[in-house]
Amino acid sequence: MTSLTIKILALPFAIMTVFAFARPRLLPLPAPKVSLEALPAGSIQPQSVIDAKGTVHLVYFKGAPEAGDLWYCKYKVTDGISGASAPLRVNSDPNTATAMGTIRSEQIAIGVDGRVHVVWNGLAPKNGKPYAPMYLAYARLKDSGTNFEQQRNLCKWTGNLDGGSTVAADGKGNVYALWHTSPPEVKLGEEGRGVFMSISHDGGKTFSRERMINPDPTGACACCSMKAVVDATGRATVLFRAARNKGTERDTMVMTSTDHGGQWKMRSLDAWKLDACPMSSFSLADDSGPTVAAWETKEQVFWGLLGSDNQLTGKSVVAPGAPKSKHPVVVTNNRGDVLFAWTEGTGWNRGGSFSWQVYDKAGSAIGARGHADGLAVWSLLSAYAK
Repeated sequence: MTSLTIKILALPFAIMTVFAFARPRLLPLPAPKVSLEALPAGSIQPQSVIDAKGTVHLVYFKGAPEAGDLWYCKYKVTDGISGASAPLRVNSDPNTATAMGTIRSEQIAIGVDGRVHVVWNGLAPKNGKPYAPMYLAYARLKDSGTNFEQQRNLCKWTGNLDGGSTVAADGKGNVYALWHTSPPEVKLGEEGRGVFMSISHDGGKTFSRERMINPDPTGACACCSMKAVVDATGRATVLFRAARNKGTERDTMVMTSTDHGGQWKMRSLDAWKLDACPMSSFSLADDSGPTVAAWETKEQVFWGLLGSDNQLTGKSVVAPGAPKSKHPVVVTNNRGDVLFAWTEGTGWNRGGSFSWQVYDKAGSAIGARGHADGLAVWSLLSAYAK
């Protein structure tokens, strides 16, 4: 028999979606079980990842939403959050992270030797108050694991960040930091924005000067976030939202690179005609088989499998029973099962609830749809699979 676990962290609660797959031969799989676990009071916007040794790495935001701090802890998946280490502050300069808008939350990646890398939309310290423009802030855990290095600004010649940034890392020392902005000389608004990348080939010690990596002009939805991941083969995948045709075409775009960010291929994953910014976020998972993507279109969230040509290999799956949903999260286990989660009722300065559904690799639902209330203002979900 085998046992697999998937967890969702949804501050102020953590939902532990347990794949209790006690599998005597020839017997059907039982439906997953779900439990709730409290997380640190006053914390929002969790981001989590589990490493190859079964350690969960968690980063979350605390403080005034307009300007606060990021905190990191870790724990063995067998111990749960109750066994978490003492929290370490990620940002060396106090009050230089922001939670307002939800999509500007930090993102985390695990690189070579299990090193933790974090990026966020940084604020210049000014008496604890937000100070525009935002920049791409980066910090990594020290070799000792006892604290984080001094935070760095990876914007060497760009700025004007708005929506969220993202980070991804592989086991060979490559760390991808990505954000969207416009070159200083471009005055076209969202149509002039693009995806920029600064890459490290030495585990985050040094980073290259940023460059725009869009193969073609797409614009970028100013207050939407991004998501990146690198799979076991070294293939990097990025999701972001375009802003073409004077900002009226806001497709979900997918870009991939197989040469460590040298060249990128891009195509539209899902079209959306909209003359406004939806403040949306994305999710990617590559734990088993094809990369799984999750995105928002027309106020609903979807997930689907990405093929080698950046197209969906089948039909996308919409969140069931959720005519209006946001902030999708997707994770997979080593059997190819998919945990899909999302928020409901959230908005500017408004909390809400969250739901989830488990699917097999063919896209068929396993068990009942889950739902819980109590999602805090500005918060969202995070998930990991054991």
